[in-house]
Amino acid sequence: MKRRVVVTGMGILAPNAHGLTDFEKALREGKSGIRFIEKMKDAGFACHVGGIPENYLEKAKEYFSEDRLLAMNELLIYAGITAIDAWKDAGLKIPEQSEDTVYWDTGTIIGIGQSDTDTIWEVAHKIDAGKVRRLGSTVVEKIMTSAPSARVTELLALGGQASTISSACTTGTDAVITSARMIQAGFANRMVAGGVDTASLLNWGGFDAMKVLNKNFNDTPEKASRPMSATAAGFIPGAGAGMLILEELETAKKRGARIYAELAGACLNGGGHRMGGSMTFPNPEGVRRAITDALTDAGITANEIDVVNGHLTGTIADPLEIGNWSKALGRGPENFPYINSTKSLVGHCLGAAGGVEGVTAVLQIYKGFVHGSLNCEDIHPDIAPFEKSVVKKTIDTEINYLAKSSFGFGDVNGVAIWKKYRE
Repeated sequence: MKRRVVVTGMGILAPNAHGLTDFEKALREGKSGIRFIEKMKDAGFACHVGGIPENYLEKAKEYFSEDRLLAMNELLIYAGITAIDAWKDAGLKIPEQSEDTVYWDTGTIIGIGQSDTDTIWEVAHKIDAGKVRRLGSTVVEKIMTSAPSARVTELLALGGQASTISSACTTGTDAVITSARMIQAGFANRMVAGGVDTASLLNWGGFDAMKVLNKNFNDTPEKASRPMSATAAGFIPGAGAGMLILEELETAKKRGARIYAELAGACLNGGGHRMGGSMTFPNPEGVRRAITDALTDAGITANEIDVVNGHLTGTIADPLEIGNWSKALGRGPENFPYINSTKSLVGHCLGAAGGVEGVTAVLQIYKGFVHGSLNCEDIHPDIAPFEKSVVKKTIDTEINYLAKSSFGFGDVNGVAIWKKYRE
C-alpha cells in the first residue's frame, strides 16, 4: 500500500496577502490583489494591470541578512520567505548555519515558470557592454534553473532530493504531486513543495504580444481578472509563491504535528498535441483522463467531489474546462460540485499558480469554506447552466473532497484530490 501523505505546514506570499491568517481573510472577503503596474504601461503593454506581492523587499529584510540578500533575487526571495513560513508553520526547527544538523529524510521540489529573467536581462546587458568582470560572484547561483530548490535546501538544511521543475501553468501542482510520490514510494518522509514566479516583464511580455492578457480594465484593476465571465478577455498576470510541507502520515503523527489535509489521489499527464491539443491548448481527452485517473488513484467516485478549485483563467478555455469537468465527473448542472477560481483574486501566477492555489485548496478544506470568485456576475452563457454551482460569495461548508486542477501550455495537465483528514 502507498504511504499516506498529509500537509503539516504552509507558506503563502500572494498579490493580495502574505501569511496564512491574512490570506484566509483575503480569500473570505474577496480581496483582489490586482493593481495598476506603471512599468507595464511604460513598456507599451496593452494590459497595464497585474498581481505582485506588496513590499516584498522590505519583508525580505525580516528574513535574511544583508550578506545573504546579495545572492538572492526576486525569485529566491519569494521562495525563501514561503519555505521558511511553511517550515515554521509545520512546527519544525531551522538549524543554525554553525550546526551540523541536516534533515536527511527531507527533500524539496519547487516549480518555476522561468528563471529570474530580470537578473538574466541585467547579466546580458553587462556582457554586451564588455563588463563580464562586473557580473559578481553570485550571478550563477541567482540564475541557474535549480536556484530556488538549492536556496531552500540551504535555508532549511535539507538532505533529500533537491530539484526544480517546470511544466508551464501546471508547474506548482506538478511539484506537489511529484513530491507526494517521493513520499509514497518511501524515498522521503517529508518534502517542501510548491511553486514560485516573478513579476518580470520579460515573462509577461510574450503573453501581452499573444493578446491573451485582458486590456479592457486598465482603469479598474480589481475588475480585470474575470474567470467564467461573459466579458472575460484574457488573463491577468500574477507573481508570488505558495509552499506546502508534505509529510508521511506516521512521521507527522509521531511528532504530534497538526494535519491540515491529506492527498487522496492525483494524476499528471499530457494530451500529445492531438485531438485539438496544441502548444497553447489542451487535448480535452487528456484533461478528462487527468480527472478520472486522479479519482481512480484516490479510490473515490465522482459524486464524492464537493468542490473544484479550477484552473479557470478568464480566457476562452473556461467554458471548455467546465464542460470537461462535467463530462469526466458525469455530473451535469443539476448536481455539479461547487466551483471557484482563485485567479479572480490574485491573477494567473504562472509557475506559482499551483503552489498558491494548492495552499488555497488545503486552507479551504481545513477551515471549511469555499471562497467566492470575483467578477463573474455576468456569467458566460456556456457556463450559465452551471451557475448555481459557481461560488460568487464565500460560503462556509464542510468539504470532504476538493479537486485542484492545473492545465498548462504544452498540453500538460495536473489534478490533485485533497481530502479532509480523519484518523
